[in-house]
Amino acid sequence: MIALINPNIVMQKDDLFGTGIPYLPVELAYVAATLRQHNIPFKLIDSFGLNPGKVTKQDSQFVQGLTDEEILAEIPADSGCVVVYCGLVVTFRRITQIIASVKSRFPGAKIVCIENTQQVTAFSIAEAAPKLFEAGADIIVVGDPEFRIVDVLSGKNLKGIKGLLYKDSGKIVKTEPADLFIKNVDDLPFPAWDLFPLKNYWKLGYAHAPLTSEKYIPLLTSRGCPFGCHFCVIPATNQRRWTPRSAKNVVDEMEQRIKTFGVTEFHIEDLNPTIRKERMIELSKEILARNLKVSFKFGAGTKIETLDEETIDWMAKAGLKYLSCSPESGSPKVLKAMDKPFNHQRALDLIRRLNRNSVTTQACFVLGYLNETDEDRKLTKNYIKELTKAGIDEVALFIMTPIPGTYTFDKVAGYDNYSQLTFSPRWRADFKALSSFRIKTYAMFLLWKLRYHPIKLLKQPFNFVTGRFNTKMEMTAFRWLKVNVLSRWSG
Repeated sequence: MIALINPNIVMQKDDLFGTGIPYLPVELAYVAATLRQHNIPFKLIDSFGLNPGKVTKQDSQFVQGLTDEEILAEIPADSGCVVVYCGLVVTFRRITQIIASVKSRFPGAKIVCIENTQQVTAFSIAEAAPKLFEAGADIIVVGDPEFRIVDVLSGKNLKGIKGLLYKDSGKIVKTEPADLFIKNVDDLPFPAWDLFPLKNYWKLGYAHAPLTSEKYIPLLTSRGCPFGCHFCVIPATNQRRWTPRSAKNVVDEMEQRIKTFGVTEFHIEDLNPTIRKERMIELSKEILARNLKVSFKFGAGTKIETLDEETIDWMAKAGLKYLSCSPESGSPKVLKAMDKPFNHQRALDLIRRLNRNSVTTQACFVLGYLNETDEDRKLTKNYIKELTKAGIDEVALFIMTPIPGTYTFDKVAGYDNYSQLTFSPRWRADFKALSSFRIKTYAMFLLWKLRYHPIKLLKQPFNFVTGRFNTKMEMTAFRWLKVNVLSRWSG
C-alpha cells in the first residue's frame, strides 16, 4: 500500500497575503489520478483538508490541520512507501516534521518526496535535498512527478529512472539528469479531486482567488513560464519552459467538473496562462460554444502584456471575473536587475480595458530587491497611483525573500529555517523600514482608490460581510479573522 500525504497549511501571523492560503494541491491531485490510472493502490491523506478547523500555534505561525499523531494514524499499517508532497516553502518545517515522524513510526517504509513545480511560493526540492534527507527522506523526485513516481512505486531500478536523488548504503546517489517536464499535458488524466475532502475546503469561505460562489475548483491550463525573474523559483523548477494544454482539453475538464461537483467557479492557478493569445481566444470561444455558464479567475500573477484588447474582450465574454498581474516594481532599474521585462504604459492601457469589462484586477509588487533604493520605491509608489487611476482594484506588496532555488537564495542571510522564508521576512535587517513603506503605501492606495473610484471602495465592507469577495484584500481580512478565532477555540 502507498500513502500520499498533503502537508498542513501554515500561516505566519503577520504575513497575510503570502501564507495561510488554502491551496488545493493541484500537482498532488494529478499524481493521485495518474496512480489510479495505473492501478497502483494508495491512500490519500490531506493533512489540512481532513480538519482545517483545527489550528495549533508553532512560534509565530498557525498550523491548520492534523497533528503528527493524527497523520500517522491515517497511514495504513502495511504501507511500504509514503509519498510526501513538498508544496510550499512556508510549510517546510511541517514537511520535515512529518517525514521524521513517519520514519520513526514506519522505519521500513520508503519515504518519497515529490516537487511542486507550479507555484512561486514553492521551493526547489533539489536545493532543499540535504535537509529532506536529514529528516528521513529516502527518494527525491525532481521536476514533474506524475510519470516518474509511477516508475518509482512500480519497483523499477532507481538507477534507471532519470532525475532522482536517493540514498544507497548511506550515500546520496543522483541519477542521470533529463527532461523532467511533461511535454504533452493533455495526456494526463484530470486531477483526482473526488479523493479530496472538497467540502471542507468550500466550508472555509475563502480560497486563493477571490471566492464569490459556494464552490470552486482550481485549474492548471498550462505549466511553467518562459521568463527568468531572479527573485522567482520557477526558472529553477521549470527551466524557463511553458507547456500549454489545448483549449478543448481545458474546457472538457471544466464541463466534467460542472457535471460531477456542480461547480461553476474556476480558479486558474497557472504560473503564466496568457502566453499565447490564440489559445486564450480559442479557450474563450470553446466555453461560449458549449454555452457553459462559468466564471474564471486568474489567481496567480499573469504577464499582462501578453494580452491585448481583443483577448480581454473574448475572455470577459466567456466569464473572466478576476485577473492578477505582476509589475513587481515601478523602477526600470530594479526590473532590469530582476531580469523582469515589463511594459508599464502598456499595462495601464490593459488595466483600463479590463476595468471597462468589469474584470476585477490586482497588481503584485516585490519590495526590497537587491540594491533597491528609496528612489526606486518612490517610483513603485508613483506607479501604484497610476494603476489606481486606471482602475486597479487591489495591490499586494511582498517583501523579497530568498527562496531555495532562486538567483537570490545565497544573497540574503539572517533566517534560521526555510519556513521563515515568507513575504514578511522579519529576520531581514531592513524589515522594519520595508514594512513601514508597505503599510504607508497600502494606506495611500486606499486613499487614491477613494479619490478615483469611490464606489468600488465603499462596496468592500459589504463584500466582507456577505462573504462574496471581489478582491483578495476583502477575503484576506476574513481569513485572518477566522484563523485567529479558530486558534483560540482550538487552544
